[in-house]
Amino acid sequence: MIPAFTRSNLIFPIFVPMKETILSLCPGPWKDYELIDTGGFEKLERFGKYILSRPEPQAIWDKSLSEDDWRKLAHAHFAKEKNNPEKGQWQQLKSMPHNWQIGYENKDGLKITLNLAQTSFKHIGLFPEQAVNWDYIFEKVKAFPGSKPKILNLFGYTGAASVAARAAGAEVSHLDSVKQVVTWTKHNMESSGLDGIRWIVDDAMKFIKREARRGNIYQGIILDPPAYGRGPDGEKWILEEQINEMLKTCKEILDPKNHFLILNMYSLSFSSIIAANLIQSNFGEVKNAEHGELYLQEKQGKKLPLGIFFRFSSF
Repeated sequence: MIPAFTRSNLIFPIFVPMKETILSLCPGPWKDYELIDTGGFEKLERFGKYILSRPEPQAIWDKSLSEDDWRKLAHAHFAKEKNNPEKGQWQQLKSMPHNWQIGYENKDGLKITLNLAQTSFKHIGLFPEQAVNWDYIFEKVKAFPGSKPKILNLFGYTGAASVAARAAGAEVSHLDSVKQVVTWTKHNMESSGLDGIRWIVDDAMKFIKREARRGNIYQGIILDPPAYGRGPDGEKWILEEQINEMLKTCKEILDPKNHFLILNMYSLSFSSIIAANLIQSNFGEVKNAEHGELYLQEKQGKKLPLGIFFRFSSF
């Protein structure tokens, strides 16, 4: 029962602040990934043997290294289209394959292989800052109290989080609206020596509403929605307009006893306090709550912020 006070004939609910930890999280040392430099709305990264230069709207400061250094180091540079900063083409500066693999492993035994490729939308199939959440997922599944947990990864993209959950022994359902990236996730699963992930090509909102009507329950939910997106049948997704409704439905399908949930958001206008308010208004007081920023630490010393997160678990 939410406490309340009255004034005249009105009743005002009083929301009790939940206990939470505010964090800034950065992946630890990673043999196959390195952020070399940032600035001038770009980032210079090493993925395995290959170094890429890509647009980065949050890198509003100057580069530490010279333009000549960037050109000498990079194997490829992504050149944006004038009218669409998310779309363009790769300029090859040194010989490198179109497709290649890198590995990720942590001290707790997670070991996966990820397939990368140059795409026309500057992405290569991996968001390195999410490694902190792969570790969290692996840890939570391994520590789950009871039988094998069921995990739902919404907006799953190429599925490193799904593969991490499966590597820990979970039953995993991976959903994305784009068939090609679901196929990409399957390659990541197979390259990691795993099998058994359930593949779903669907609109995320429609799917979870059907799951709620069916009474299906999950012990873990991973939410990594874009700011804007389209479902397989043209369904429109706008983060600010729909994330509250999505979280309401997620509460209906999240196991009330044993559970964890991860929410990531990349909108430049959002703070982690917004994520905290969304969770509190939809789930009430949750246990083991953490929220804050995800970032990458570059070799030159600067920190690159790359989104916000909120996560909680019952154990």
